[in-house]
Amino acid sequence: MGSLKFLIRKEMIQFRRNKFLPRLIFAFPVVIMLVAPLIANMDVKGVKLAVVDADRSELSARIRSHLGASDNLSLRLVTDDYHEAFNLLEAGKADVILSIPAGFERSFASGRPEKIKVDANAVNATRGTLGAQYAVLAVGGALREMNPTLQAEEMSVRYFYNETLDYRFYMIPAFIVILILLVCCFIPALNLVQEKEKGTIEQINVTPVSKLNFTLSKLIPYWVIGLVVITEAILTVGLVYGLWPAGNIGGIYLAAFLFALAMSGFAVTVANFSDTLQQSIFVMFFFVMLFMLMGGLLTPIGSMPTWAQWVTQAFPTRHFIAIMRSLYLKGTTVAELGGSYLGLIILGIVFSVTAMVSYRKQE
Repeated sequence: MGSLKFLIRKEMIQFRRNKFLPRLIFAFPVVIMLVAPLIANMDVKGVKLAVVDADRSELSARIRSHLGASDNLSLRLVTDDYHEAFNLLEAGKADVILSIPAGFERSFASGRPEKIKVDANAVNATRGTLGAQYAVLAVGGALREMNPTLQAEEMSVRYFYNETLDYRFYMIPAFIVILILLVCCFIPALNLVQEKEKGTIEQINVTPVSKLNFTLSKLIPYWVIGLVVITEAILTVGLVYGLWPAGNIGGIYLAAFLFALAMSGFAVTVANFSDTLQQSIFVMFFFVMLFMLMGGLLTPIGSMPTWAQWVTQAFPTRHFIAIMRSLYLKGTTVAELGGSYLGLIILGIVFSVTAMVSYRKQE
């Protein structure tokens, strides 16, 4: 193992002498976590709302006040005529109609509130659905102010783990996965192929260094770099967006280590079969896109065909994204995520062994 120590030292010196990579490792996670959650945001703003207030009471006025104060809603009309509001909906000038029935305040005070009706324009399903949910949240807040222990049965909607329905909180764990994916895939592959092009790898080929030591020397530095990247991402997200992991931080680092193990092993495997830098870049780009699409990052795995859901089990991103979202938002325990951790362990071993076996010691 003495040769492994010197090989790792060589890798670290080579990394430190590179003018670009150290800056990339420290700046890339911070910039991405500052910018990406603001850009990749599916929150719906400015939902056009029409209120049909047939009650005209103090409680209905409070509800209208909450609706008007919402950052996601734009109150366009207050009327007691439903047909007037519906004409606005038909004309595309309103997305949601909220109807407060006559006598609502009296029924609310008696403990048997009447139904509040919410109608949404579902031509744009996302806007209509989220707009109705925002209206429900605003009405629920107004009712809780009047009586914390009593609210209309139809308005009893609870959102766990992301009470504000902030889409950024759902995407932030996935962005952390992308960071480690890019760093632990592209950099090891490009580093190894560059050594091939420069001819320096020939010096290793004529030495008695074993395949195992050589492969480990290419993998271990990027396991460490993966942990550095996730530390930067967690601190940036916590300090800027106020989102800290709800679960065990050790479980997050364990998952990141296993994911870095799998991805760096895969990267070295690709580099072993690549002869030029351009070839490795195109191959890595293809597989990185595949990892993102099949990992549940852009589309829910549950909406994929049954055969595709089974295929995703072979992708480390599927397991890591599930772990990150569960630990970050729900506070799930490591034991409950045992299946995902086992998947990462198996894939990490498979990719690392493949990297060692595919390395051709003699050209």
